Amino acid sequence: MANQRLLIVDDEPLARQRLRDLVGDVGGYDVAGEAANGVEAMQLLQDTAVDIVLVDIRMPLMDGIELAQHLRGLPQPPKLIFTTAYDHYAVQAFELNAIDYLLKPIRGERLAAALAKARPLQPTQSQALQPLQQTHDYLSIHERGKVVLVPIVDVLYLRAELKYVTVRTREKSYLLETALNQLEQTYAAQFVRIHRNALVARNAISGFEKQRISEGEDAGESAWVVLLKGIPETLVVSRRHQHVIKAT
Repeated sequence: MANQRLLIVDDEPLARQRLRDLVGDVGGYDVAGEAANGVEAMQLLQDTAVDIVLVDIRMPLMDGIELAQHLRGLPQPPKLIFTTAYDHYAVQAFELNAIDYLLKPIRGERLAAALAKARPLQPTQSQALQPLQQTHDYLSIHERGKVVLVPIVDVLYLRAELKYVTVRTREKSYLLETALNQLEQTYAAQFVRIHRNALVARNAISGFEKQRISEGEDAGESAWVVLLKGIPETLVVSRRHQHVIKAT
């Protein structure tokens, strides 16, 4: 039987080396790669299949909690074990929701036990971890069998279309299968609602202008539109949300 493949994710090189050594002592597992943060981990996982991810909670660029949310979107989500220095609230959340974790400094026998019972993160467990998540910096976009991470700072607007949301950056558009209301709650500080089907990034607004609309449900009417930085496209501001014109 082939050894299971592991990915070690920790921003401290010494911590990664210690885990690598402990994994070697346990036996039956191969370290397929290392990453210093969640972004590096997701990039590596596009081309490297692993069975288990050992992930630190507190890391720059993308912390372990956000990484866990993105891992669930992979075609075959790996099993997940968190590693952390003592954090009472995090540990309590893990224990209440039966989520595997290891306290640093990690002991070999504890690692062996955790690896033996590791399992993928379930949706209810993922929801339970969200209060511990320090950042929400990326959207996971599924494209051609891969997961593309789109930085929130690059998104100009989010627009609901049937069961998808169009995620627009200066370079291209992506489709995300989620609810616009959920995105509004998660990114309330970065986006403002201008229409029942659209959120616009506050820092992407260059101004407002009254125009006659040529298509869509407002065709033929004169309405306020949002002018966006970097692209000629405009978005209609509904009457219900025209207060954003004065507030922005």
